[in-house]
Amino acid sequence: MADLEACADHAHAWRRHGIATPLILPEDEFRRSLDAFPLEYAEIIRAHEVLFGANPFDGTIIERADLRRACETQIKSHLVHLREGFIETAGTPRAIADLVVASAPAFSALLRNIARLNGSTATDRATATREGARAAQLADGVVTDILGLEQPSALKATDAARLYPEYLTAVEQLARYVDGWNV
Repeated sequence: MADLEACADHAHAWRRHGIATPLILPEDEFRRSLDAFPLEYAEIIRAHEVLFGANPFDGTIIERADLRRACETQIKSHLVHLREGFIETAGTPRAIADLVVASAPAFSALLRNIARLNGSTATDRATATREGARAAQLADGVVTDILGLEQPSALKATDAARLYPEYLTAVEQLARYVDGWNV
């Protein structure tokens, strides 16, 4: 509790300076939960910076079977969300476009997780994202279009809405890919 209270005292300053809230958990708890949060911990391991002392992640291994299972859950949840979201749009182009735009960052994360599942050690987000798309054999055009939505653009609402059928097909392909992936 003392560690949590000491960190809480710094929370406002950290937020003001754009510093992420630290993840505080005992090492044994972390190691025992690698199977429960393989994607989250893999991203932390990929992106962390050691400020001082030993690297706490040296020797950490996330099992591929755990990654595959987590990828399957994430991809199939995304697929359900896209289908349900489309129905909720009532076919309105602006609402479909909003759905596509809002889900683009999650799609990018799905692709990075596929890359990680295939052993990618890319630290650059764009590189890892493209590696995942290639591994799942997704059409480059739809990947480029959806990833482009993560950046503010002048793309008209109806243009983003027109991406939906190909986007849905790409996510269905991701689901088939992860279903057929062998550990």
